[in-house]
Amino acid sequence: MTNEFTPKSDFLHILLERGFVHQCSDFPGLDEKALQGGLAAYIGFDCTAPSLHVGSLLPIMLLAWLQRTGGKPLPLMGGGTTRVGDPSGKDESRKLLSIEQINVNKDSIRKIFERFLKFGDAPNDALMLDNADWLADLNYIDFLRDVGRHFSVNRMLTMDSVKMRLDREHELSFIEFNYMCLQAYDFVEVNRRYGALLQMGGSDQWGNIVTGLDLGRRMGSPQLYALTSPLLTTASGAKMGKTAAGAVWLNADMLSPYDYWQYWRNTEDADVIRFLKLFTFLPIDEITRLSRLQGAEINEAKKTLATEATALIHGREAAEKSEETARTTFEQGALSLTLPTITLPSSEITAGLGVLNAFVKAGLVASTGEARRQIKSGGVRINDEVITDERRIITQKDFADAGVAKLSLGKKKHILLHLK
Repeated sequence: MTNEFTPKSDFLHILLERGFVHQCSDFPGLDEKALQGGLAAYIGFDCTAPSLHVGSLLPIMLLAWLQRTGGKPLPLMGGGTTRVGDPSGKDESRKLLSIEQINVNKDSIRKIFERFLKFGDAPNDALMLDNADWLADLNYIDFLRDVGRHFSVNRMLTMDSVKMRLDREHELSFIEFNYMCLQAYDFVEVNRRYGALLQMGGSDQWGNIVTGLDLGRRMGSPQLYALTSPLLTTASGAKMGKTAAGAVWLNADMLSPYDYWQYWRNTEDADVIRFLKLFTFLPIDEITRLSRLQGAEINEAKKTLATEATALIHGREAAEKSEETARTTFEQGALSLTLPTITLPSSEITAGLGVLNAFVKAGLVASTGEARRQIKSGGVRINDEVITDERRIITQKDFADAGVAKLSLGKKKHILLHLK
């Protein structure tokens, strides 16, 4: 239907033009609601960590475009559902967090949304919700009677999040089995309390979202709508938001602005234009111009992507500083003191710090085994000297240049080692 449908609303026109849409329950109906203005929509986010990662950027951009086209974004924090754990895409149960930790995570995550959305009291200002407000005090017997009776266990067993566990004979706890009931009930409550007609999310959430839409119909809600975005992988098949060193976090205290900039700068050629459409607010005309760059010139498009994406999260100044650091380091071959830095006590050097452990401490590799493999392939350098001996010890001589030692993995990942 996507190829046949021509939207009238700016909201759906932009989402379709930029590649945000995977499925929609009713294109014409949703388009009409968006055209009327003031469309309220929500997306749920669990509070399992103090930061979201790059994998959450696409739904955040969906909410941002909704607000930019006159709608009201409602980011929904899963203060209640995080206590249960979403089984979607998981082979095992998530670790259950304390209420105190969930609240700390929730407060930290809000700062990310403030970069993208305008919060306030105006009609289309964003409002951050927390499903603990209605889930935490639910009476179990009343919930079973009033809500649970609308769910078919037969249908629940066909859901991907459940079926995957059962097919692989992995344990699925009763508390996780109930997750989809709670998520569906969220849709009913967010509509009743805040007038939201649309729930959005990744394509892996389609079954859960449609279940909420159906529950709303059974419980007397007005017509509700569902829209999902594609689950993104890179051109080589890697999952967005993951690297060999771990998750690409959005908080600066968990991943430096420079490393975040480098993540986008290292985008594969085949993904650059697609990511410019999804993860920046650059006009389509400008993206079209960048799409015409060929050969080595495509690096300019990658730098634009890196700087624009970093500016959204960390601010324009941090983004431009990261770009300048990269230019100084790579194009001029200089040691830039604005590279990410870690500090170690000098006693560790005196005691004898091996190169394998140094690269693990710097976060450049996940294990000493990985460090050994990188040494064998010639990817490990100290102060631009290729290291071939895995027993190499870092000494005071390595800190002669500006009092720091530069650890490098490959051509693009660098950490400055500073002693205290």
